[in-house]
Amino acid sequence: MSLQFTSGDVRADRRYAYAEGCLGDGDAAAAAEMAEQALELAPRYAAAWLLLGRAREALHAASGSEGDFQAALRAYAAALDLDPEDTLGSRVRLIQLGGGDPAAAMSRAYLRALFDGYAARFERHLVGSLAYRGPEMLRAALDALPGAPSRFETVLDLGCGTGLMGAALAGRFGRLAGVDLSPAMLAQAERRRLYERLHLGDLTAFLEAEPEASADLCVAADVFIYVGELGPALAAIARVLRPGGLAAFTVQSHEGAGIILGADARFAHADAYLDAACAAAGLRTAMRAPAAIRRERGRDVPGRLLILARPEPGACET
Repeated sequence: MSLQFTSGDVRADRRYAYAEGCLGDGDAAAAAEMAEQALELAPRYAAAWLLLGRAREALHAASGSEGDFQAALRAYAAALDLDPEDTLGSRVRLIQLGGGDPAAAMSRAYLRALFDGYAARFERHLVGSLAYRGPEMLRAALDALPGAPSRFETVLDLGCGTGLMGAALAGRFGRLAGVDLSPAMLAQAERRRLYERLHLGDLTAFLEAEPEASADLCVAADVFIYVGELGPALAAIARVLRPGGLAAFTVQSHEGAGIILGADARFAHADAYLDAACAAAGLRTAMRAPAAIRRERGRDVPGRLLILARPEPGACET
């Protein structure tokens, strides 16, 4: 197994396990000490570098020590150097500490590993614990949109996960295709027997391989919170939609400018950014509304629900 995840040395692995336990118990100093001991035995143990970064970051949060802050940055950078595909998510940690471009935070390898590990409990946690209602809200918005069809012949579910969006649209489509980075999530979606096609891979690459002007509806429920720069995805959506076709999706929002990566390791997009990105893709905003699509720590997470349209030829923009 890669040294990203195991040291190959039982002594180092034991110290890593102790460090994890200490950090979980709130003893960041002991966690840092144990992680450093693991790294003395296995210097190329990427997961231990990441854990050391987390421990140093926790110490900095408690004391404000600049030394701990710089030590956290160095540890995360070392983990990323040893794990260049960033399966462990070190880049997210670096950017949260101000060490890079927020739009480039999440690698495909990181997201695949994250959701493969989450698939078995995804729906129970998201719907039960976080009161997630994204798919139902998107369906209701489509129902309420003046002039929207009651049935869409071809639907593309982007970042389909376990198929919650497909289930919400049941009875409203002729053909449904889904794409996701996580094999484990796709296995859950397949069990619903709603999808004509399920594709493993990146959603933008999937869209670019679809025939031009071939889809009536593209949906992305709570997916763009893991995508920083939305321009390429929106351009690919515009290409694949038929004239008059719709795209419906949710985003996390914030009151500032541009894109931010929050403490929850999710992207939030400002309204002005969304307006510019949609316009650049040639998509007209048919609806945008505030939407709290989930709750965390007992509070609504601010977001937006958007429906975009590919204009008909000769249509006037408003």
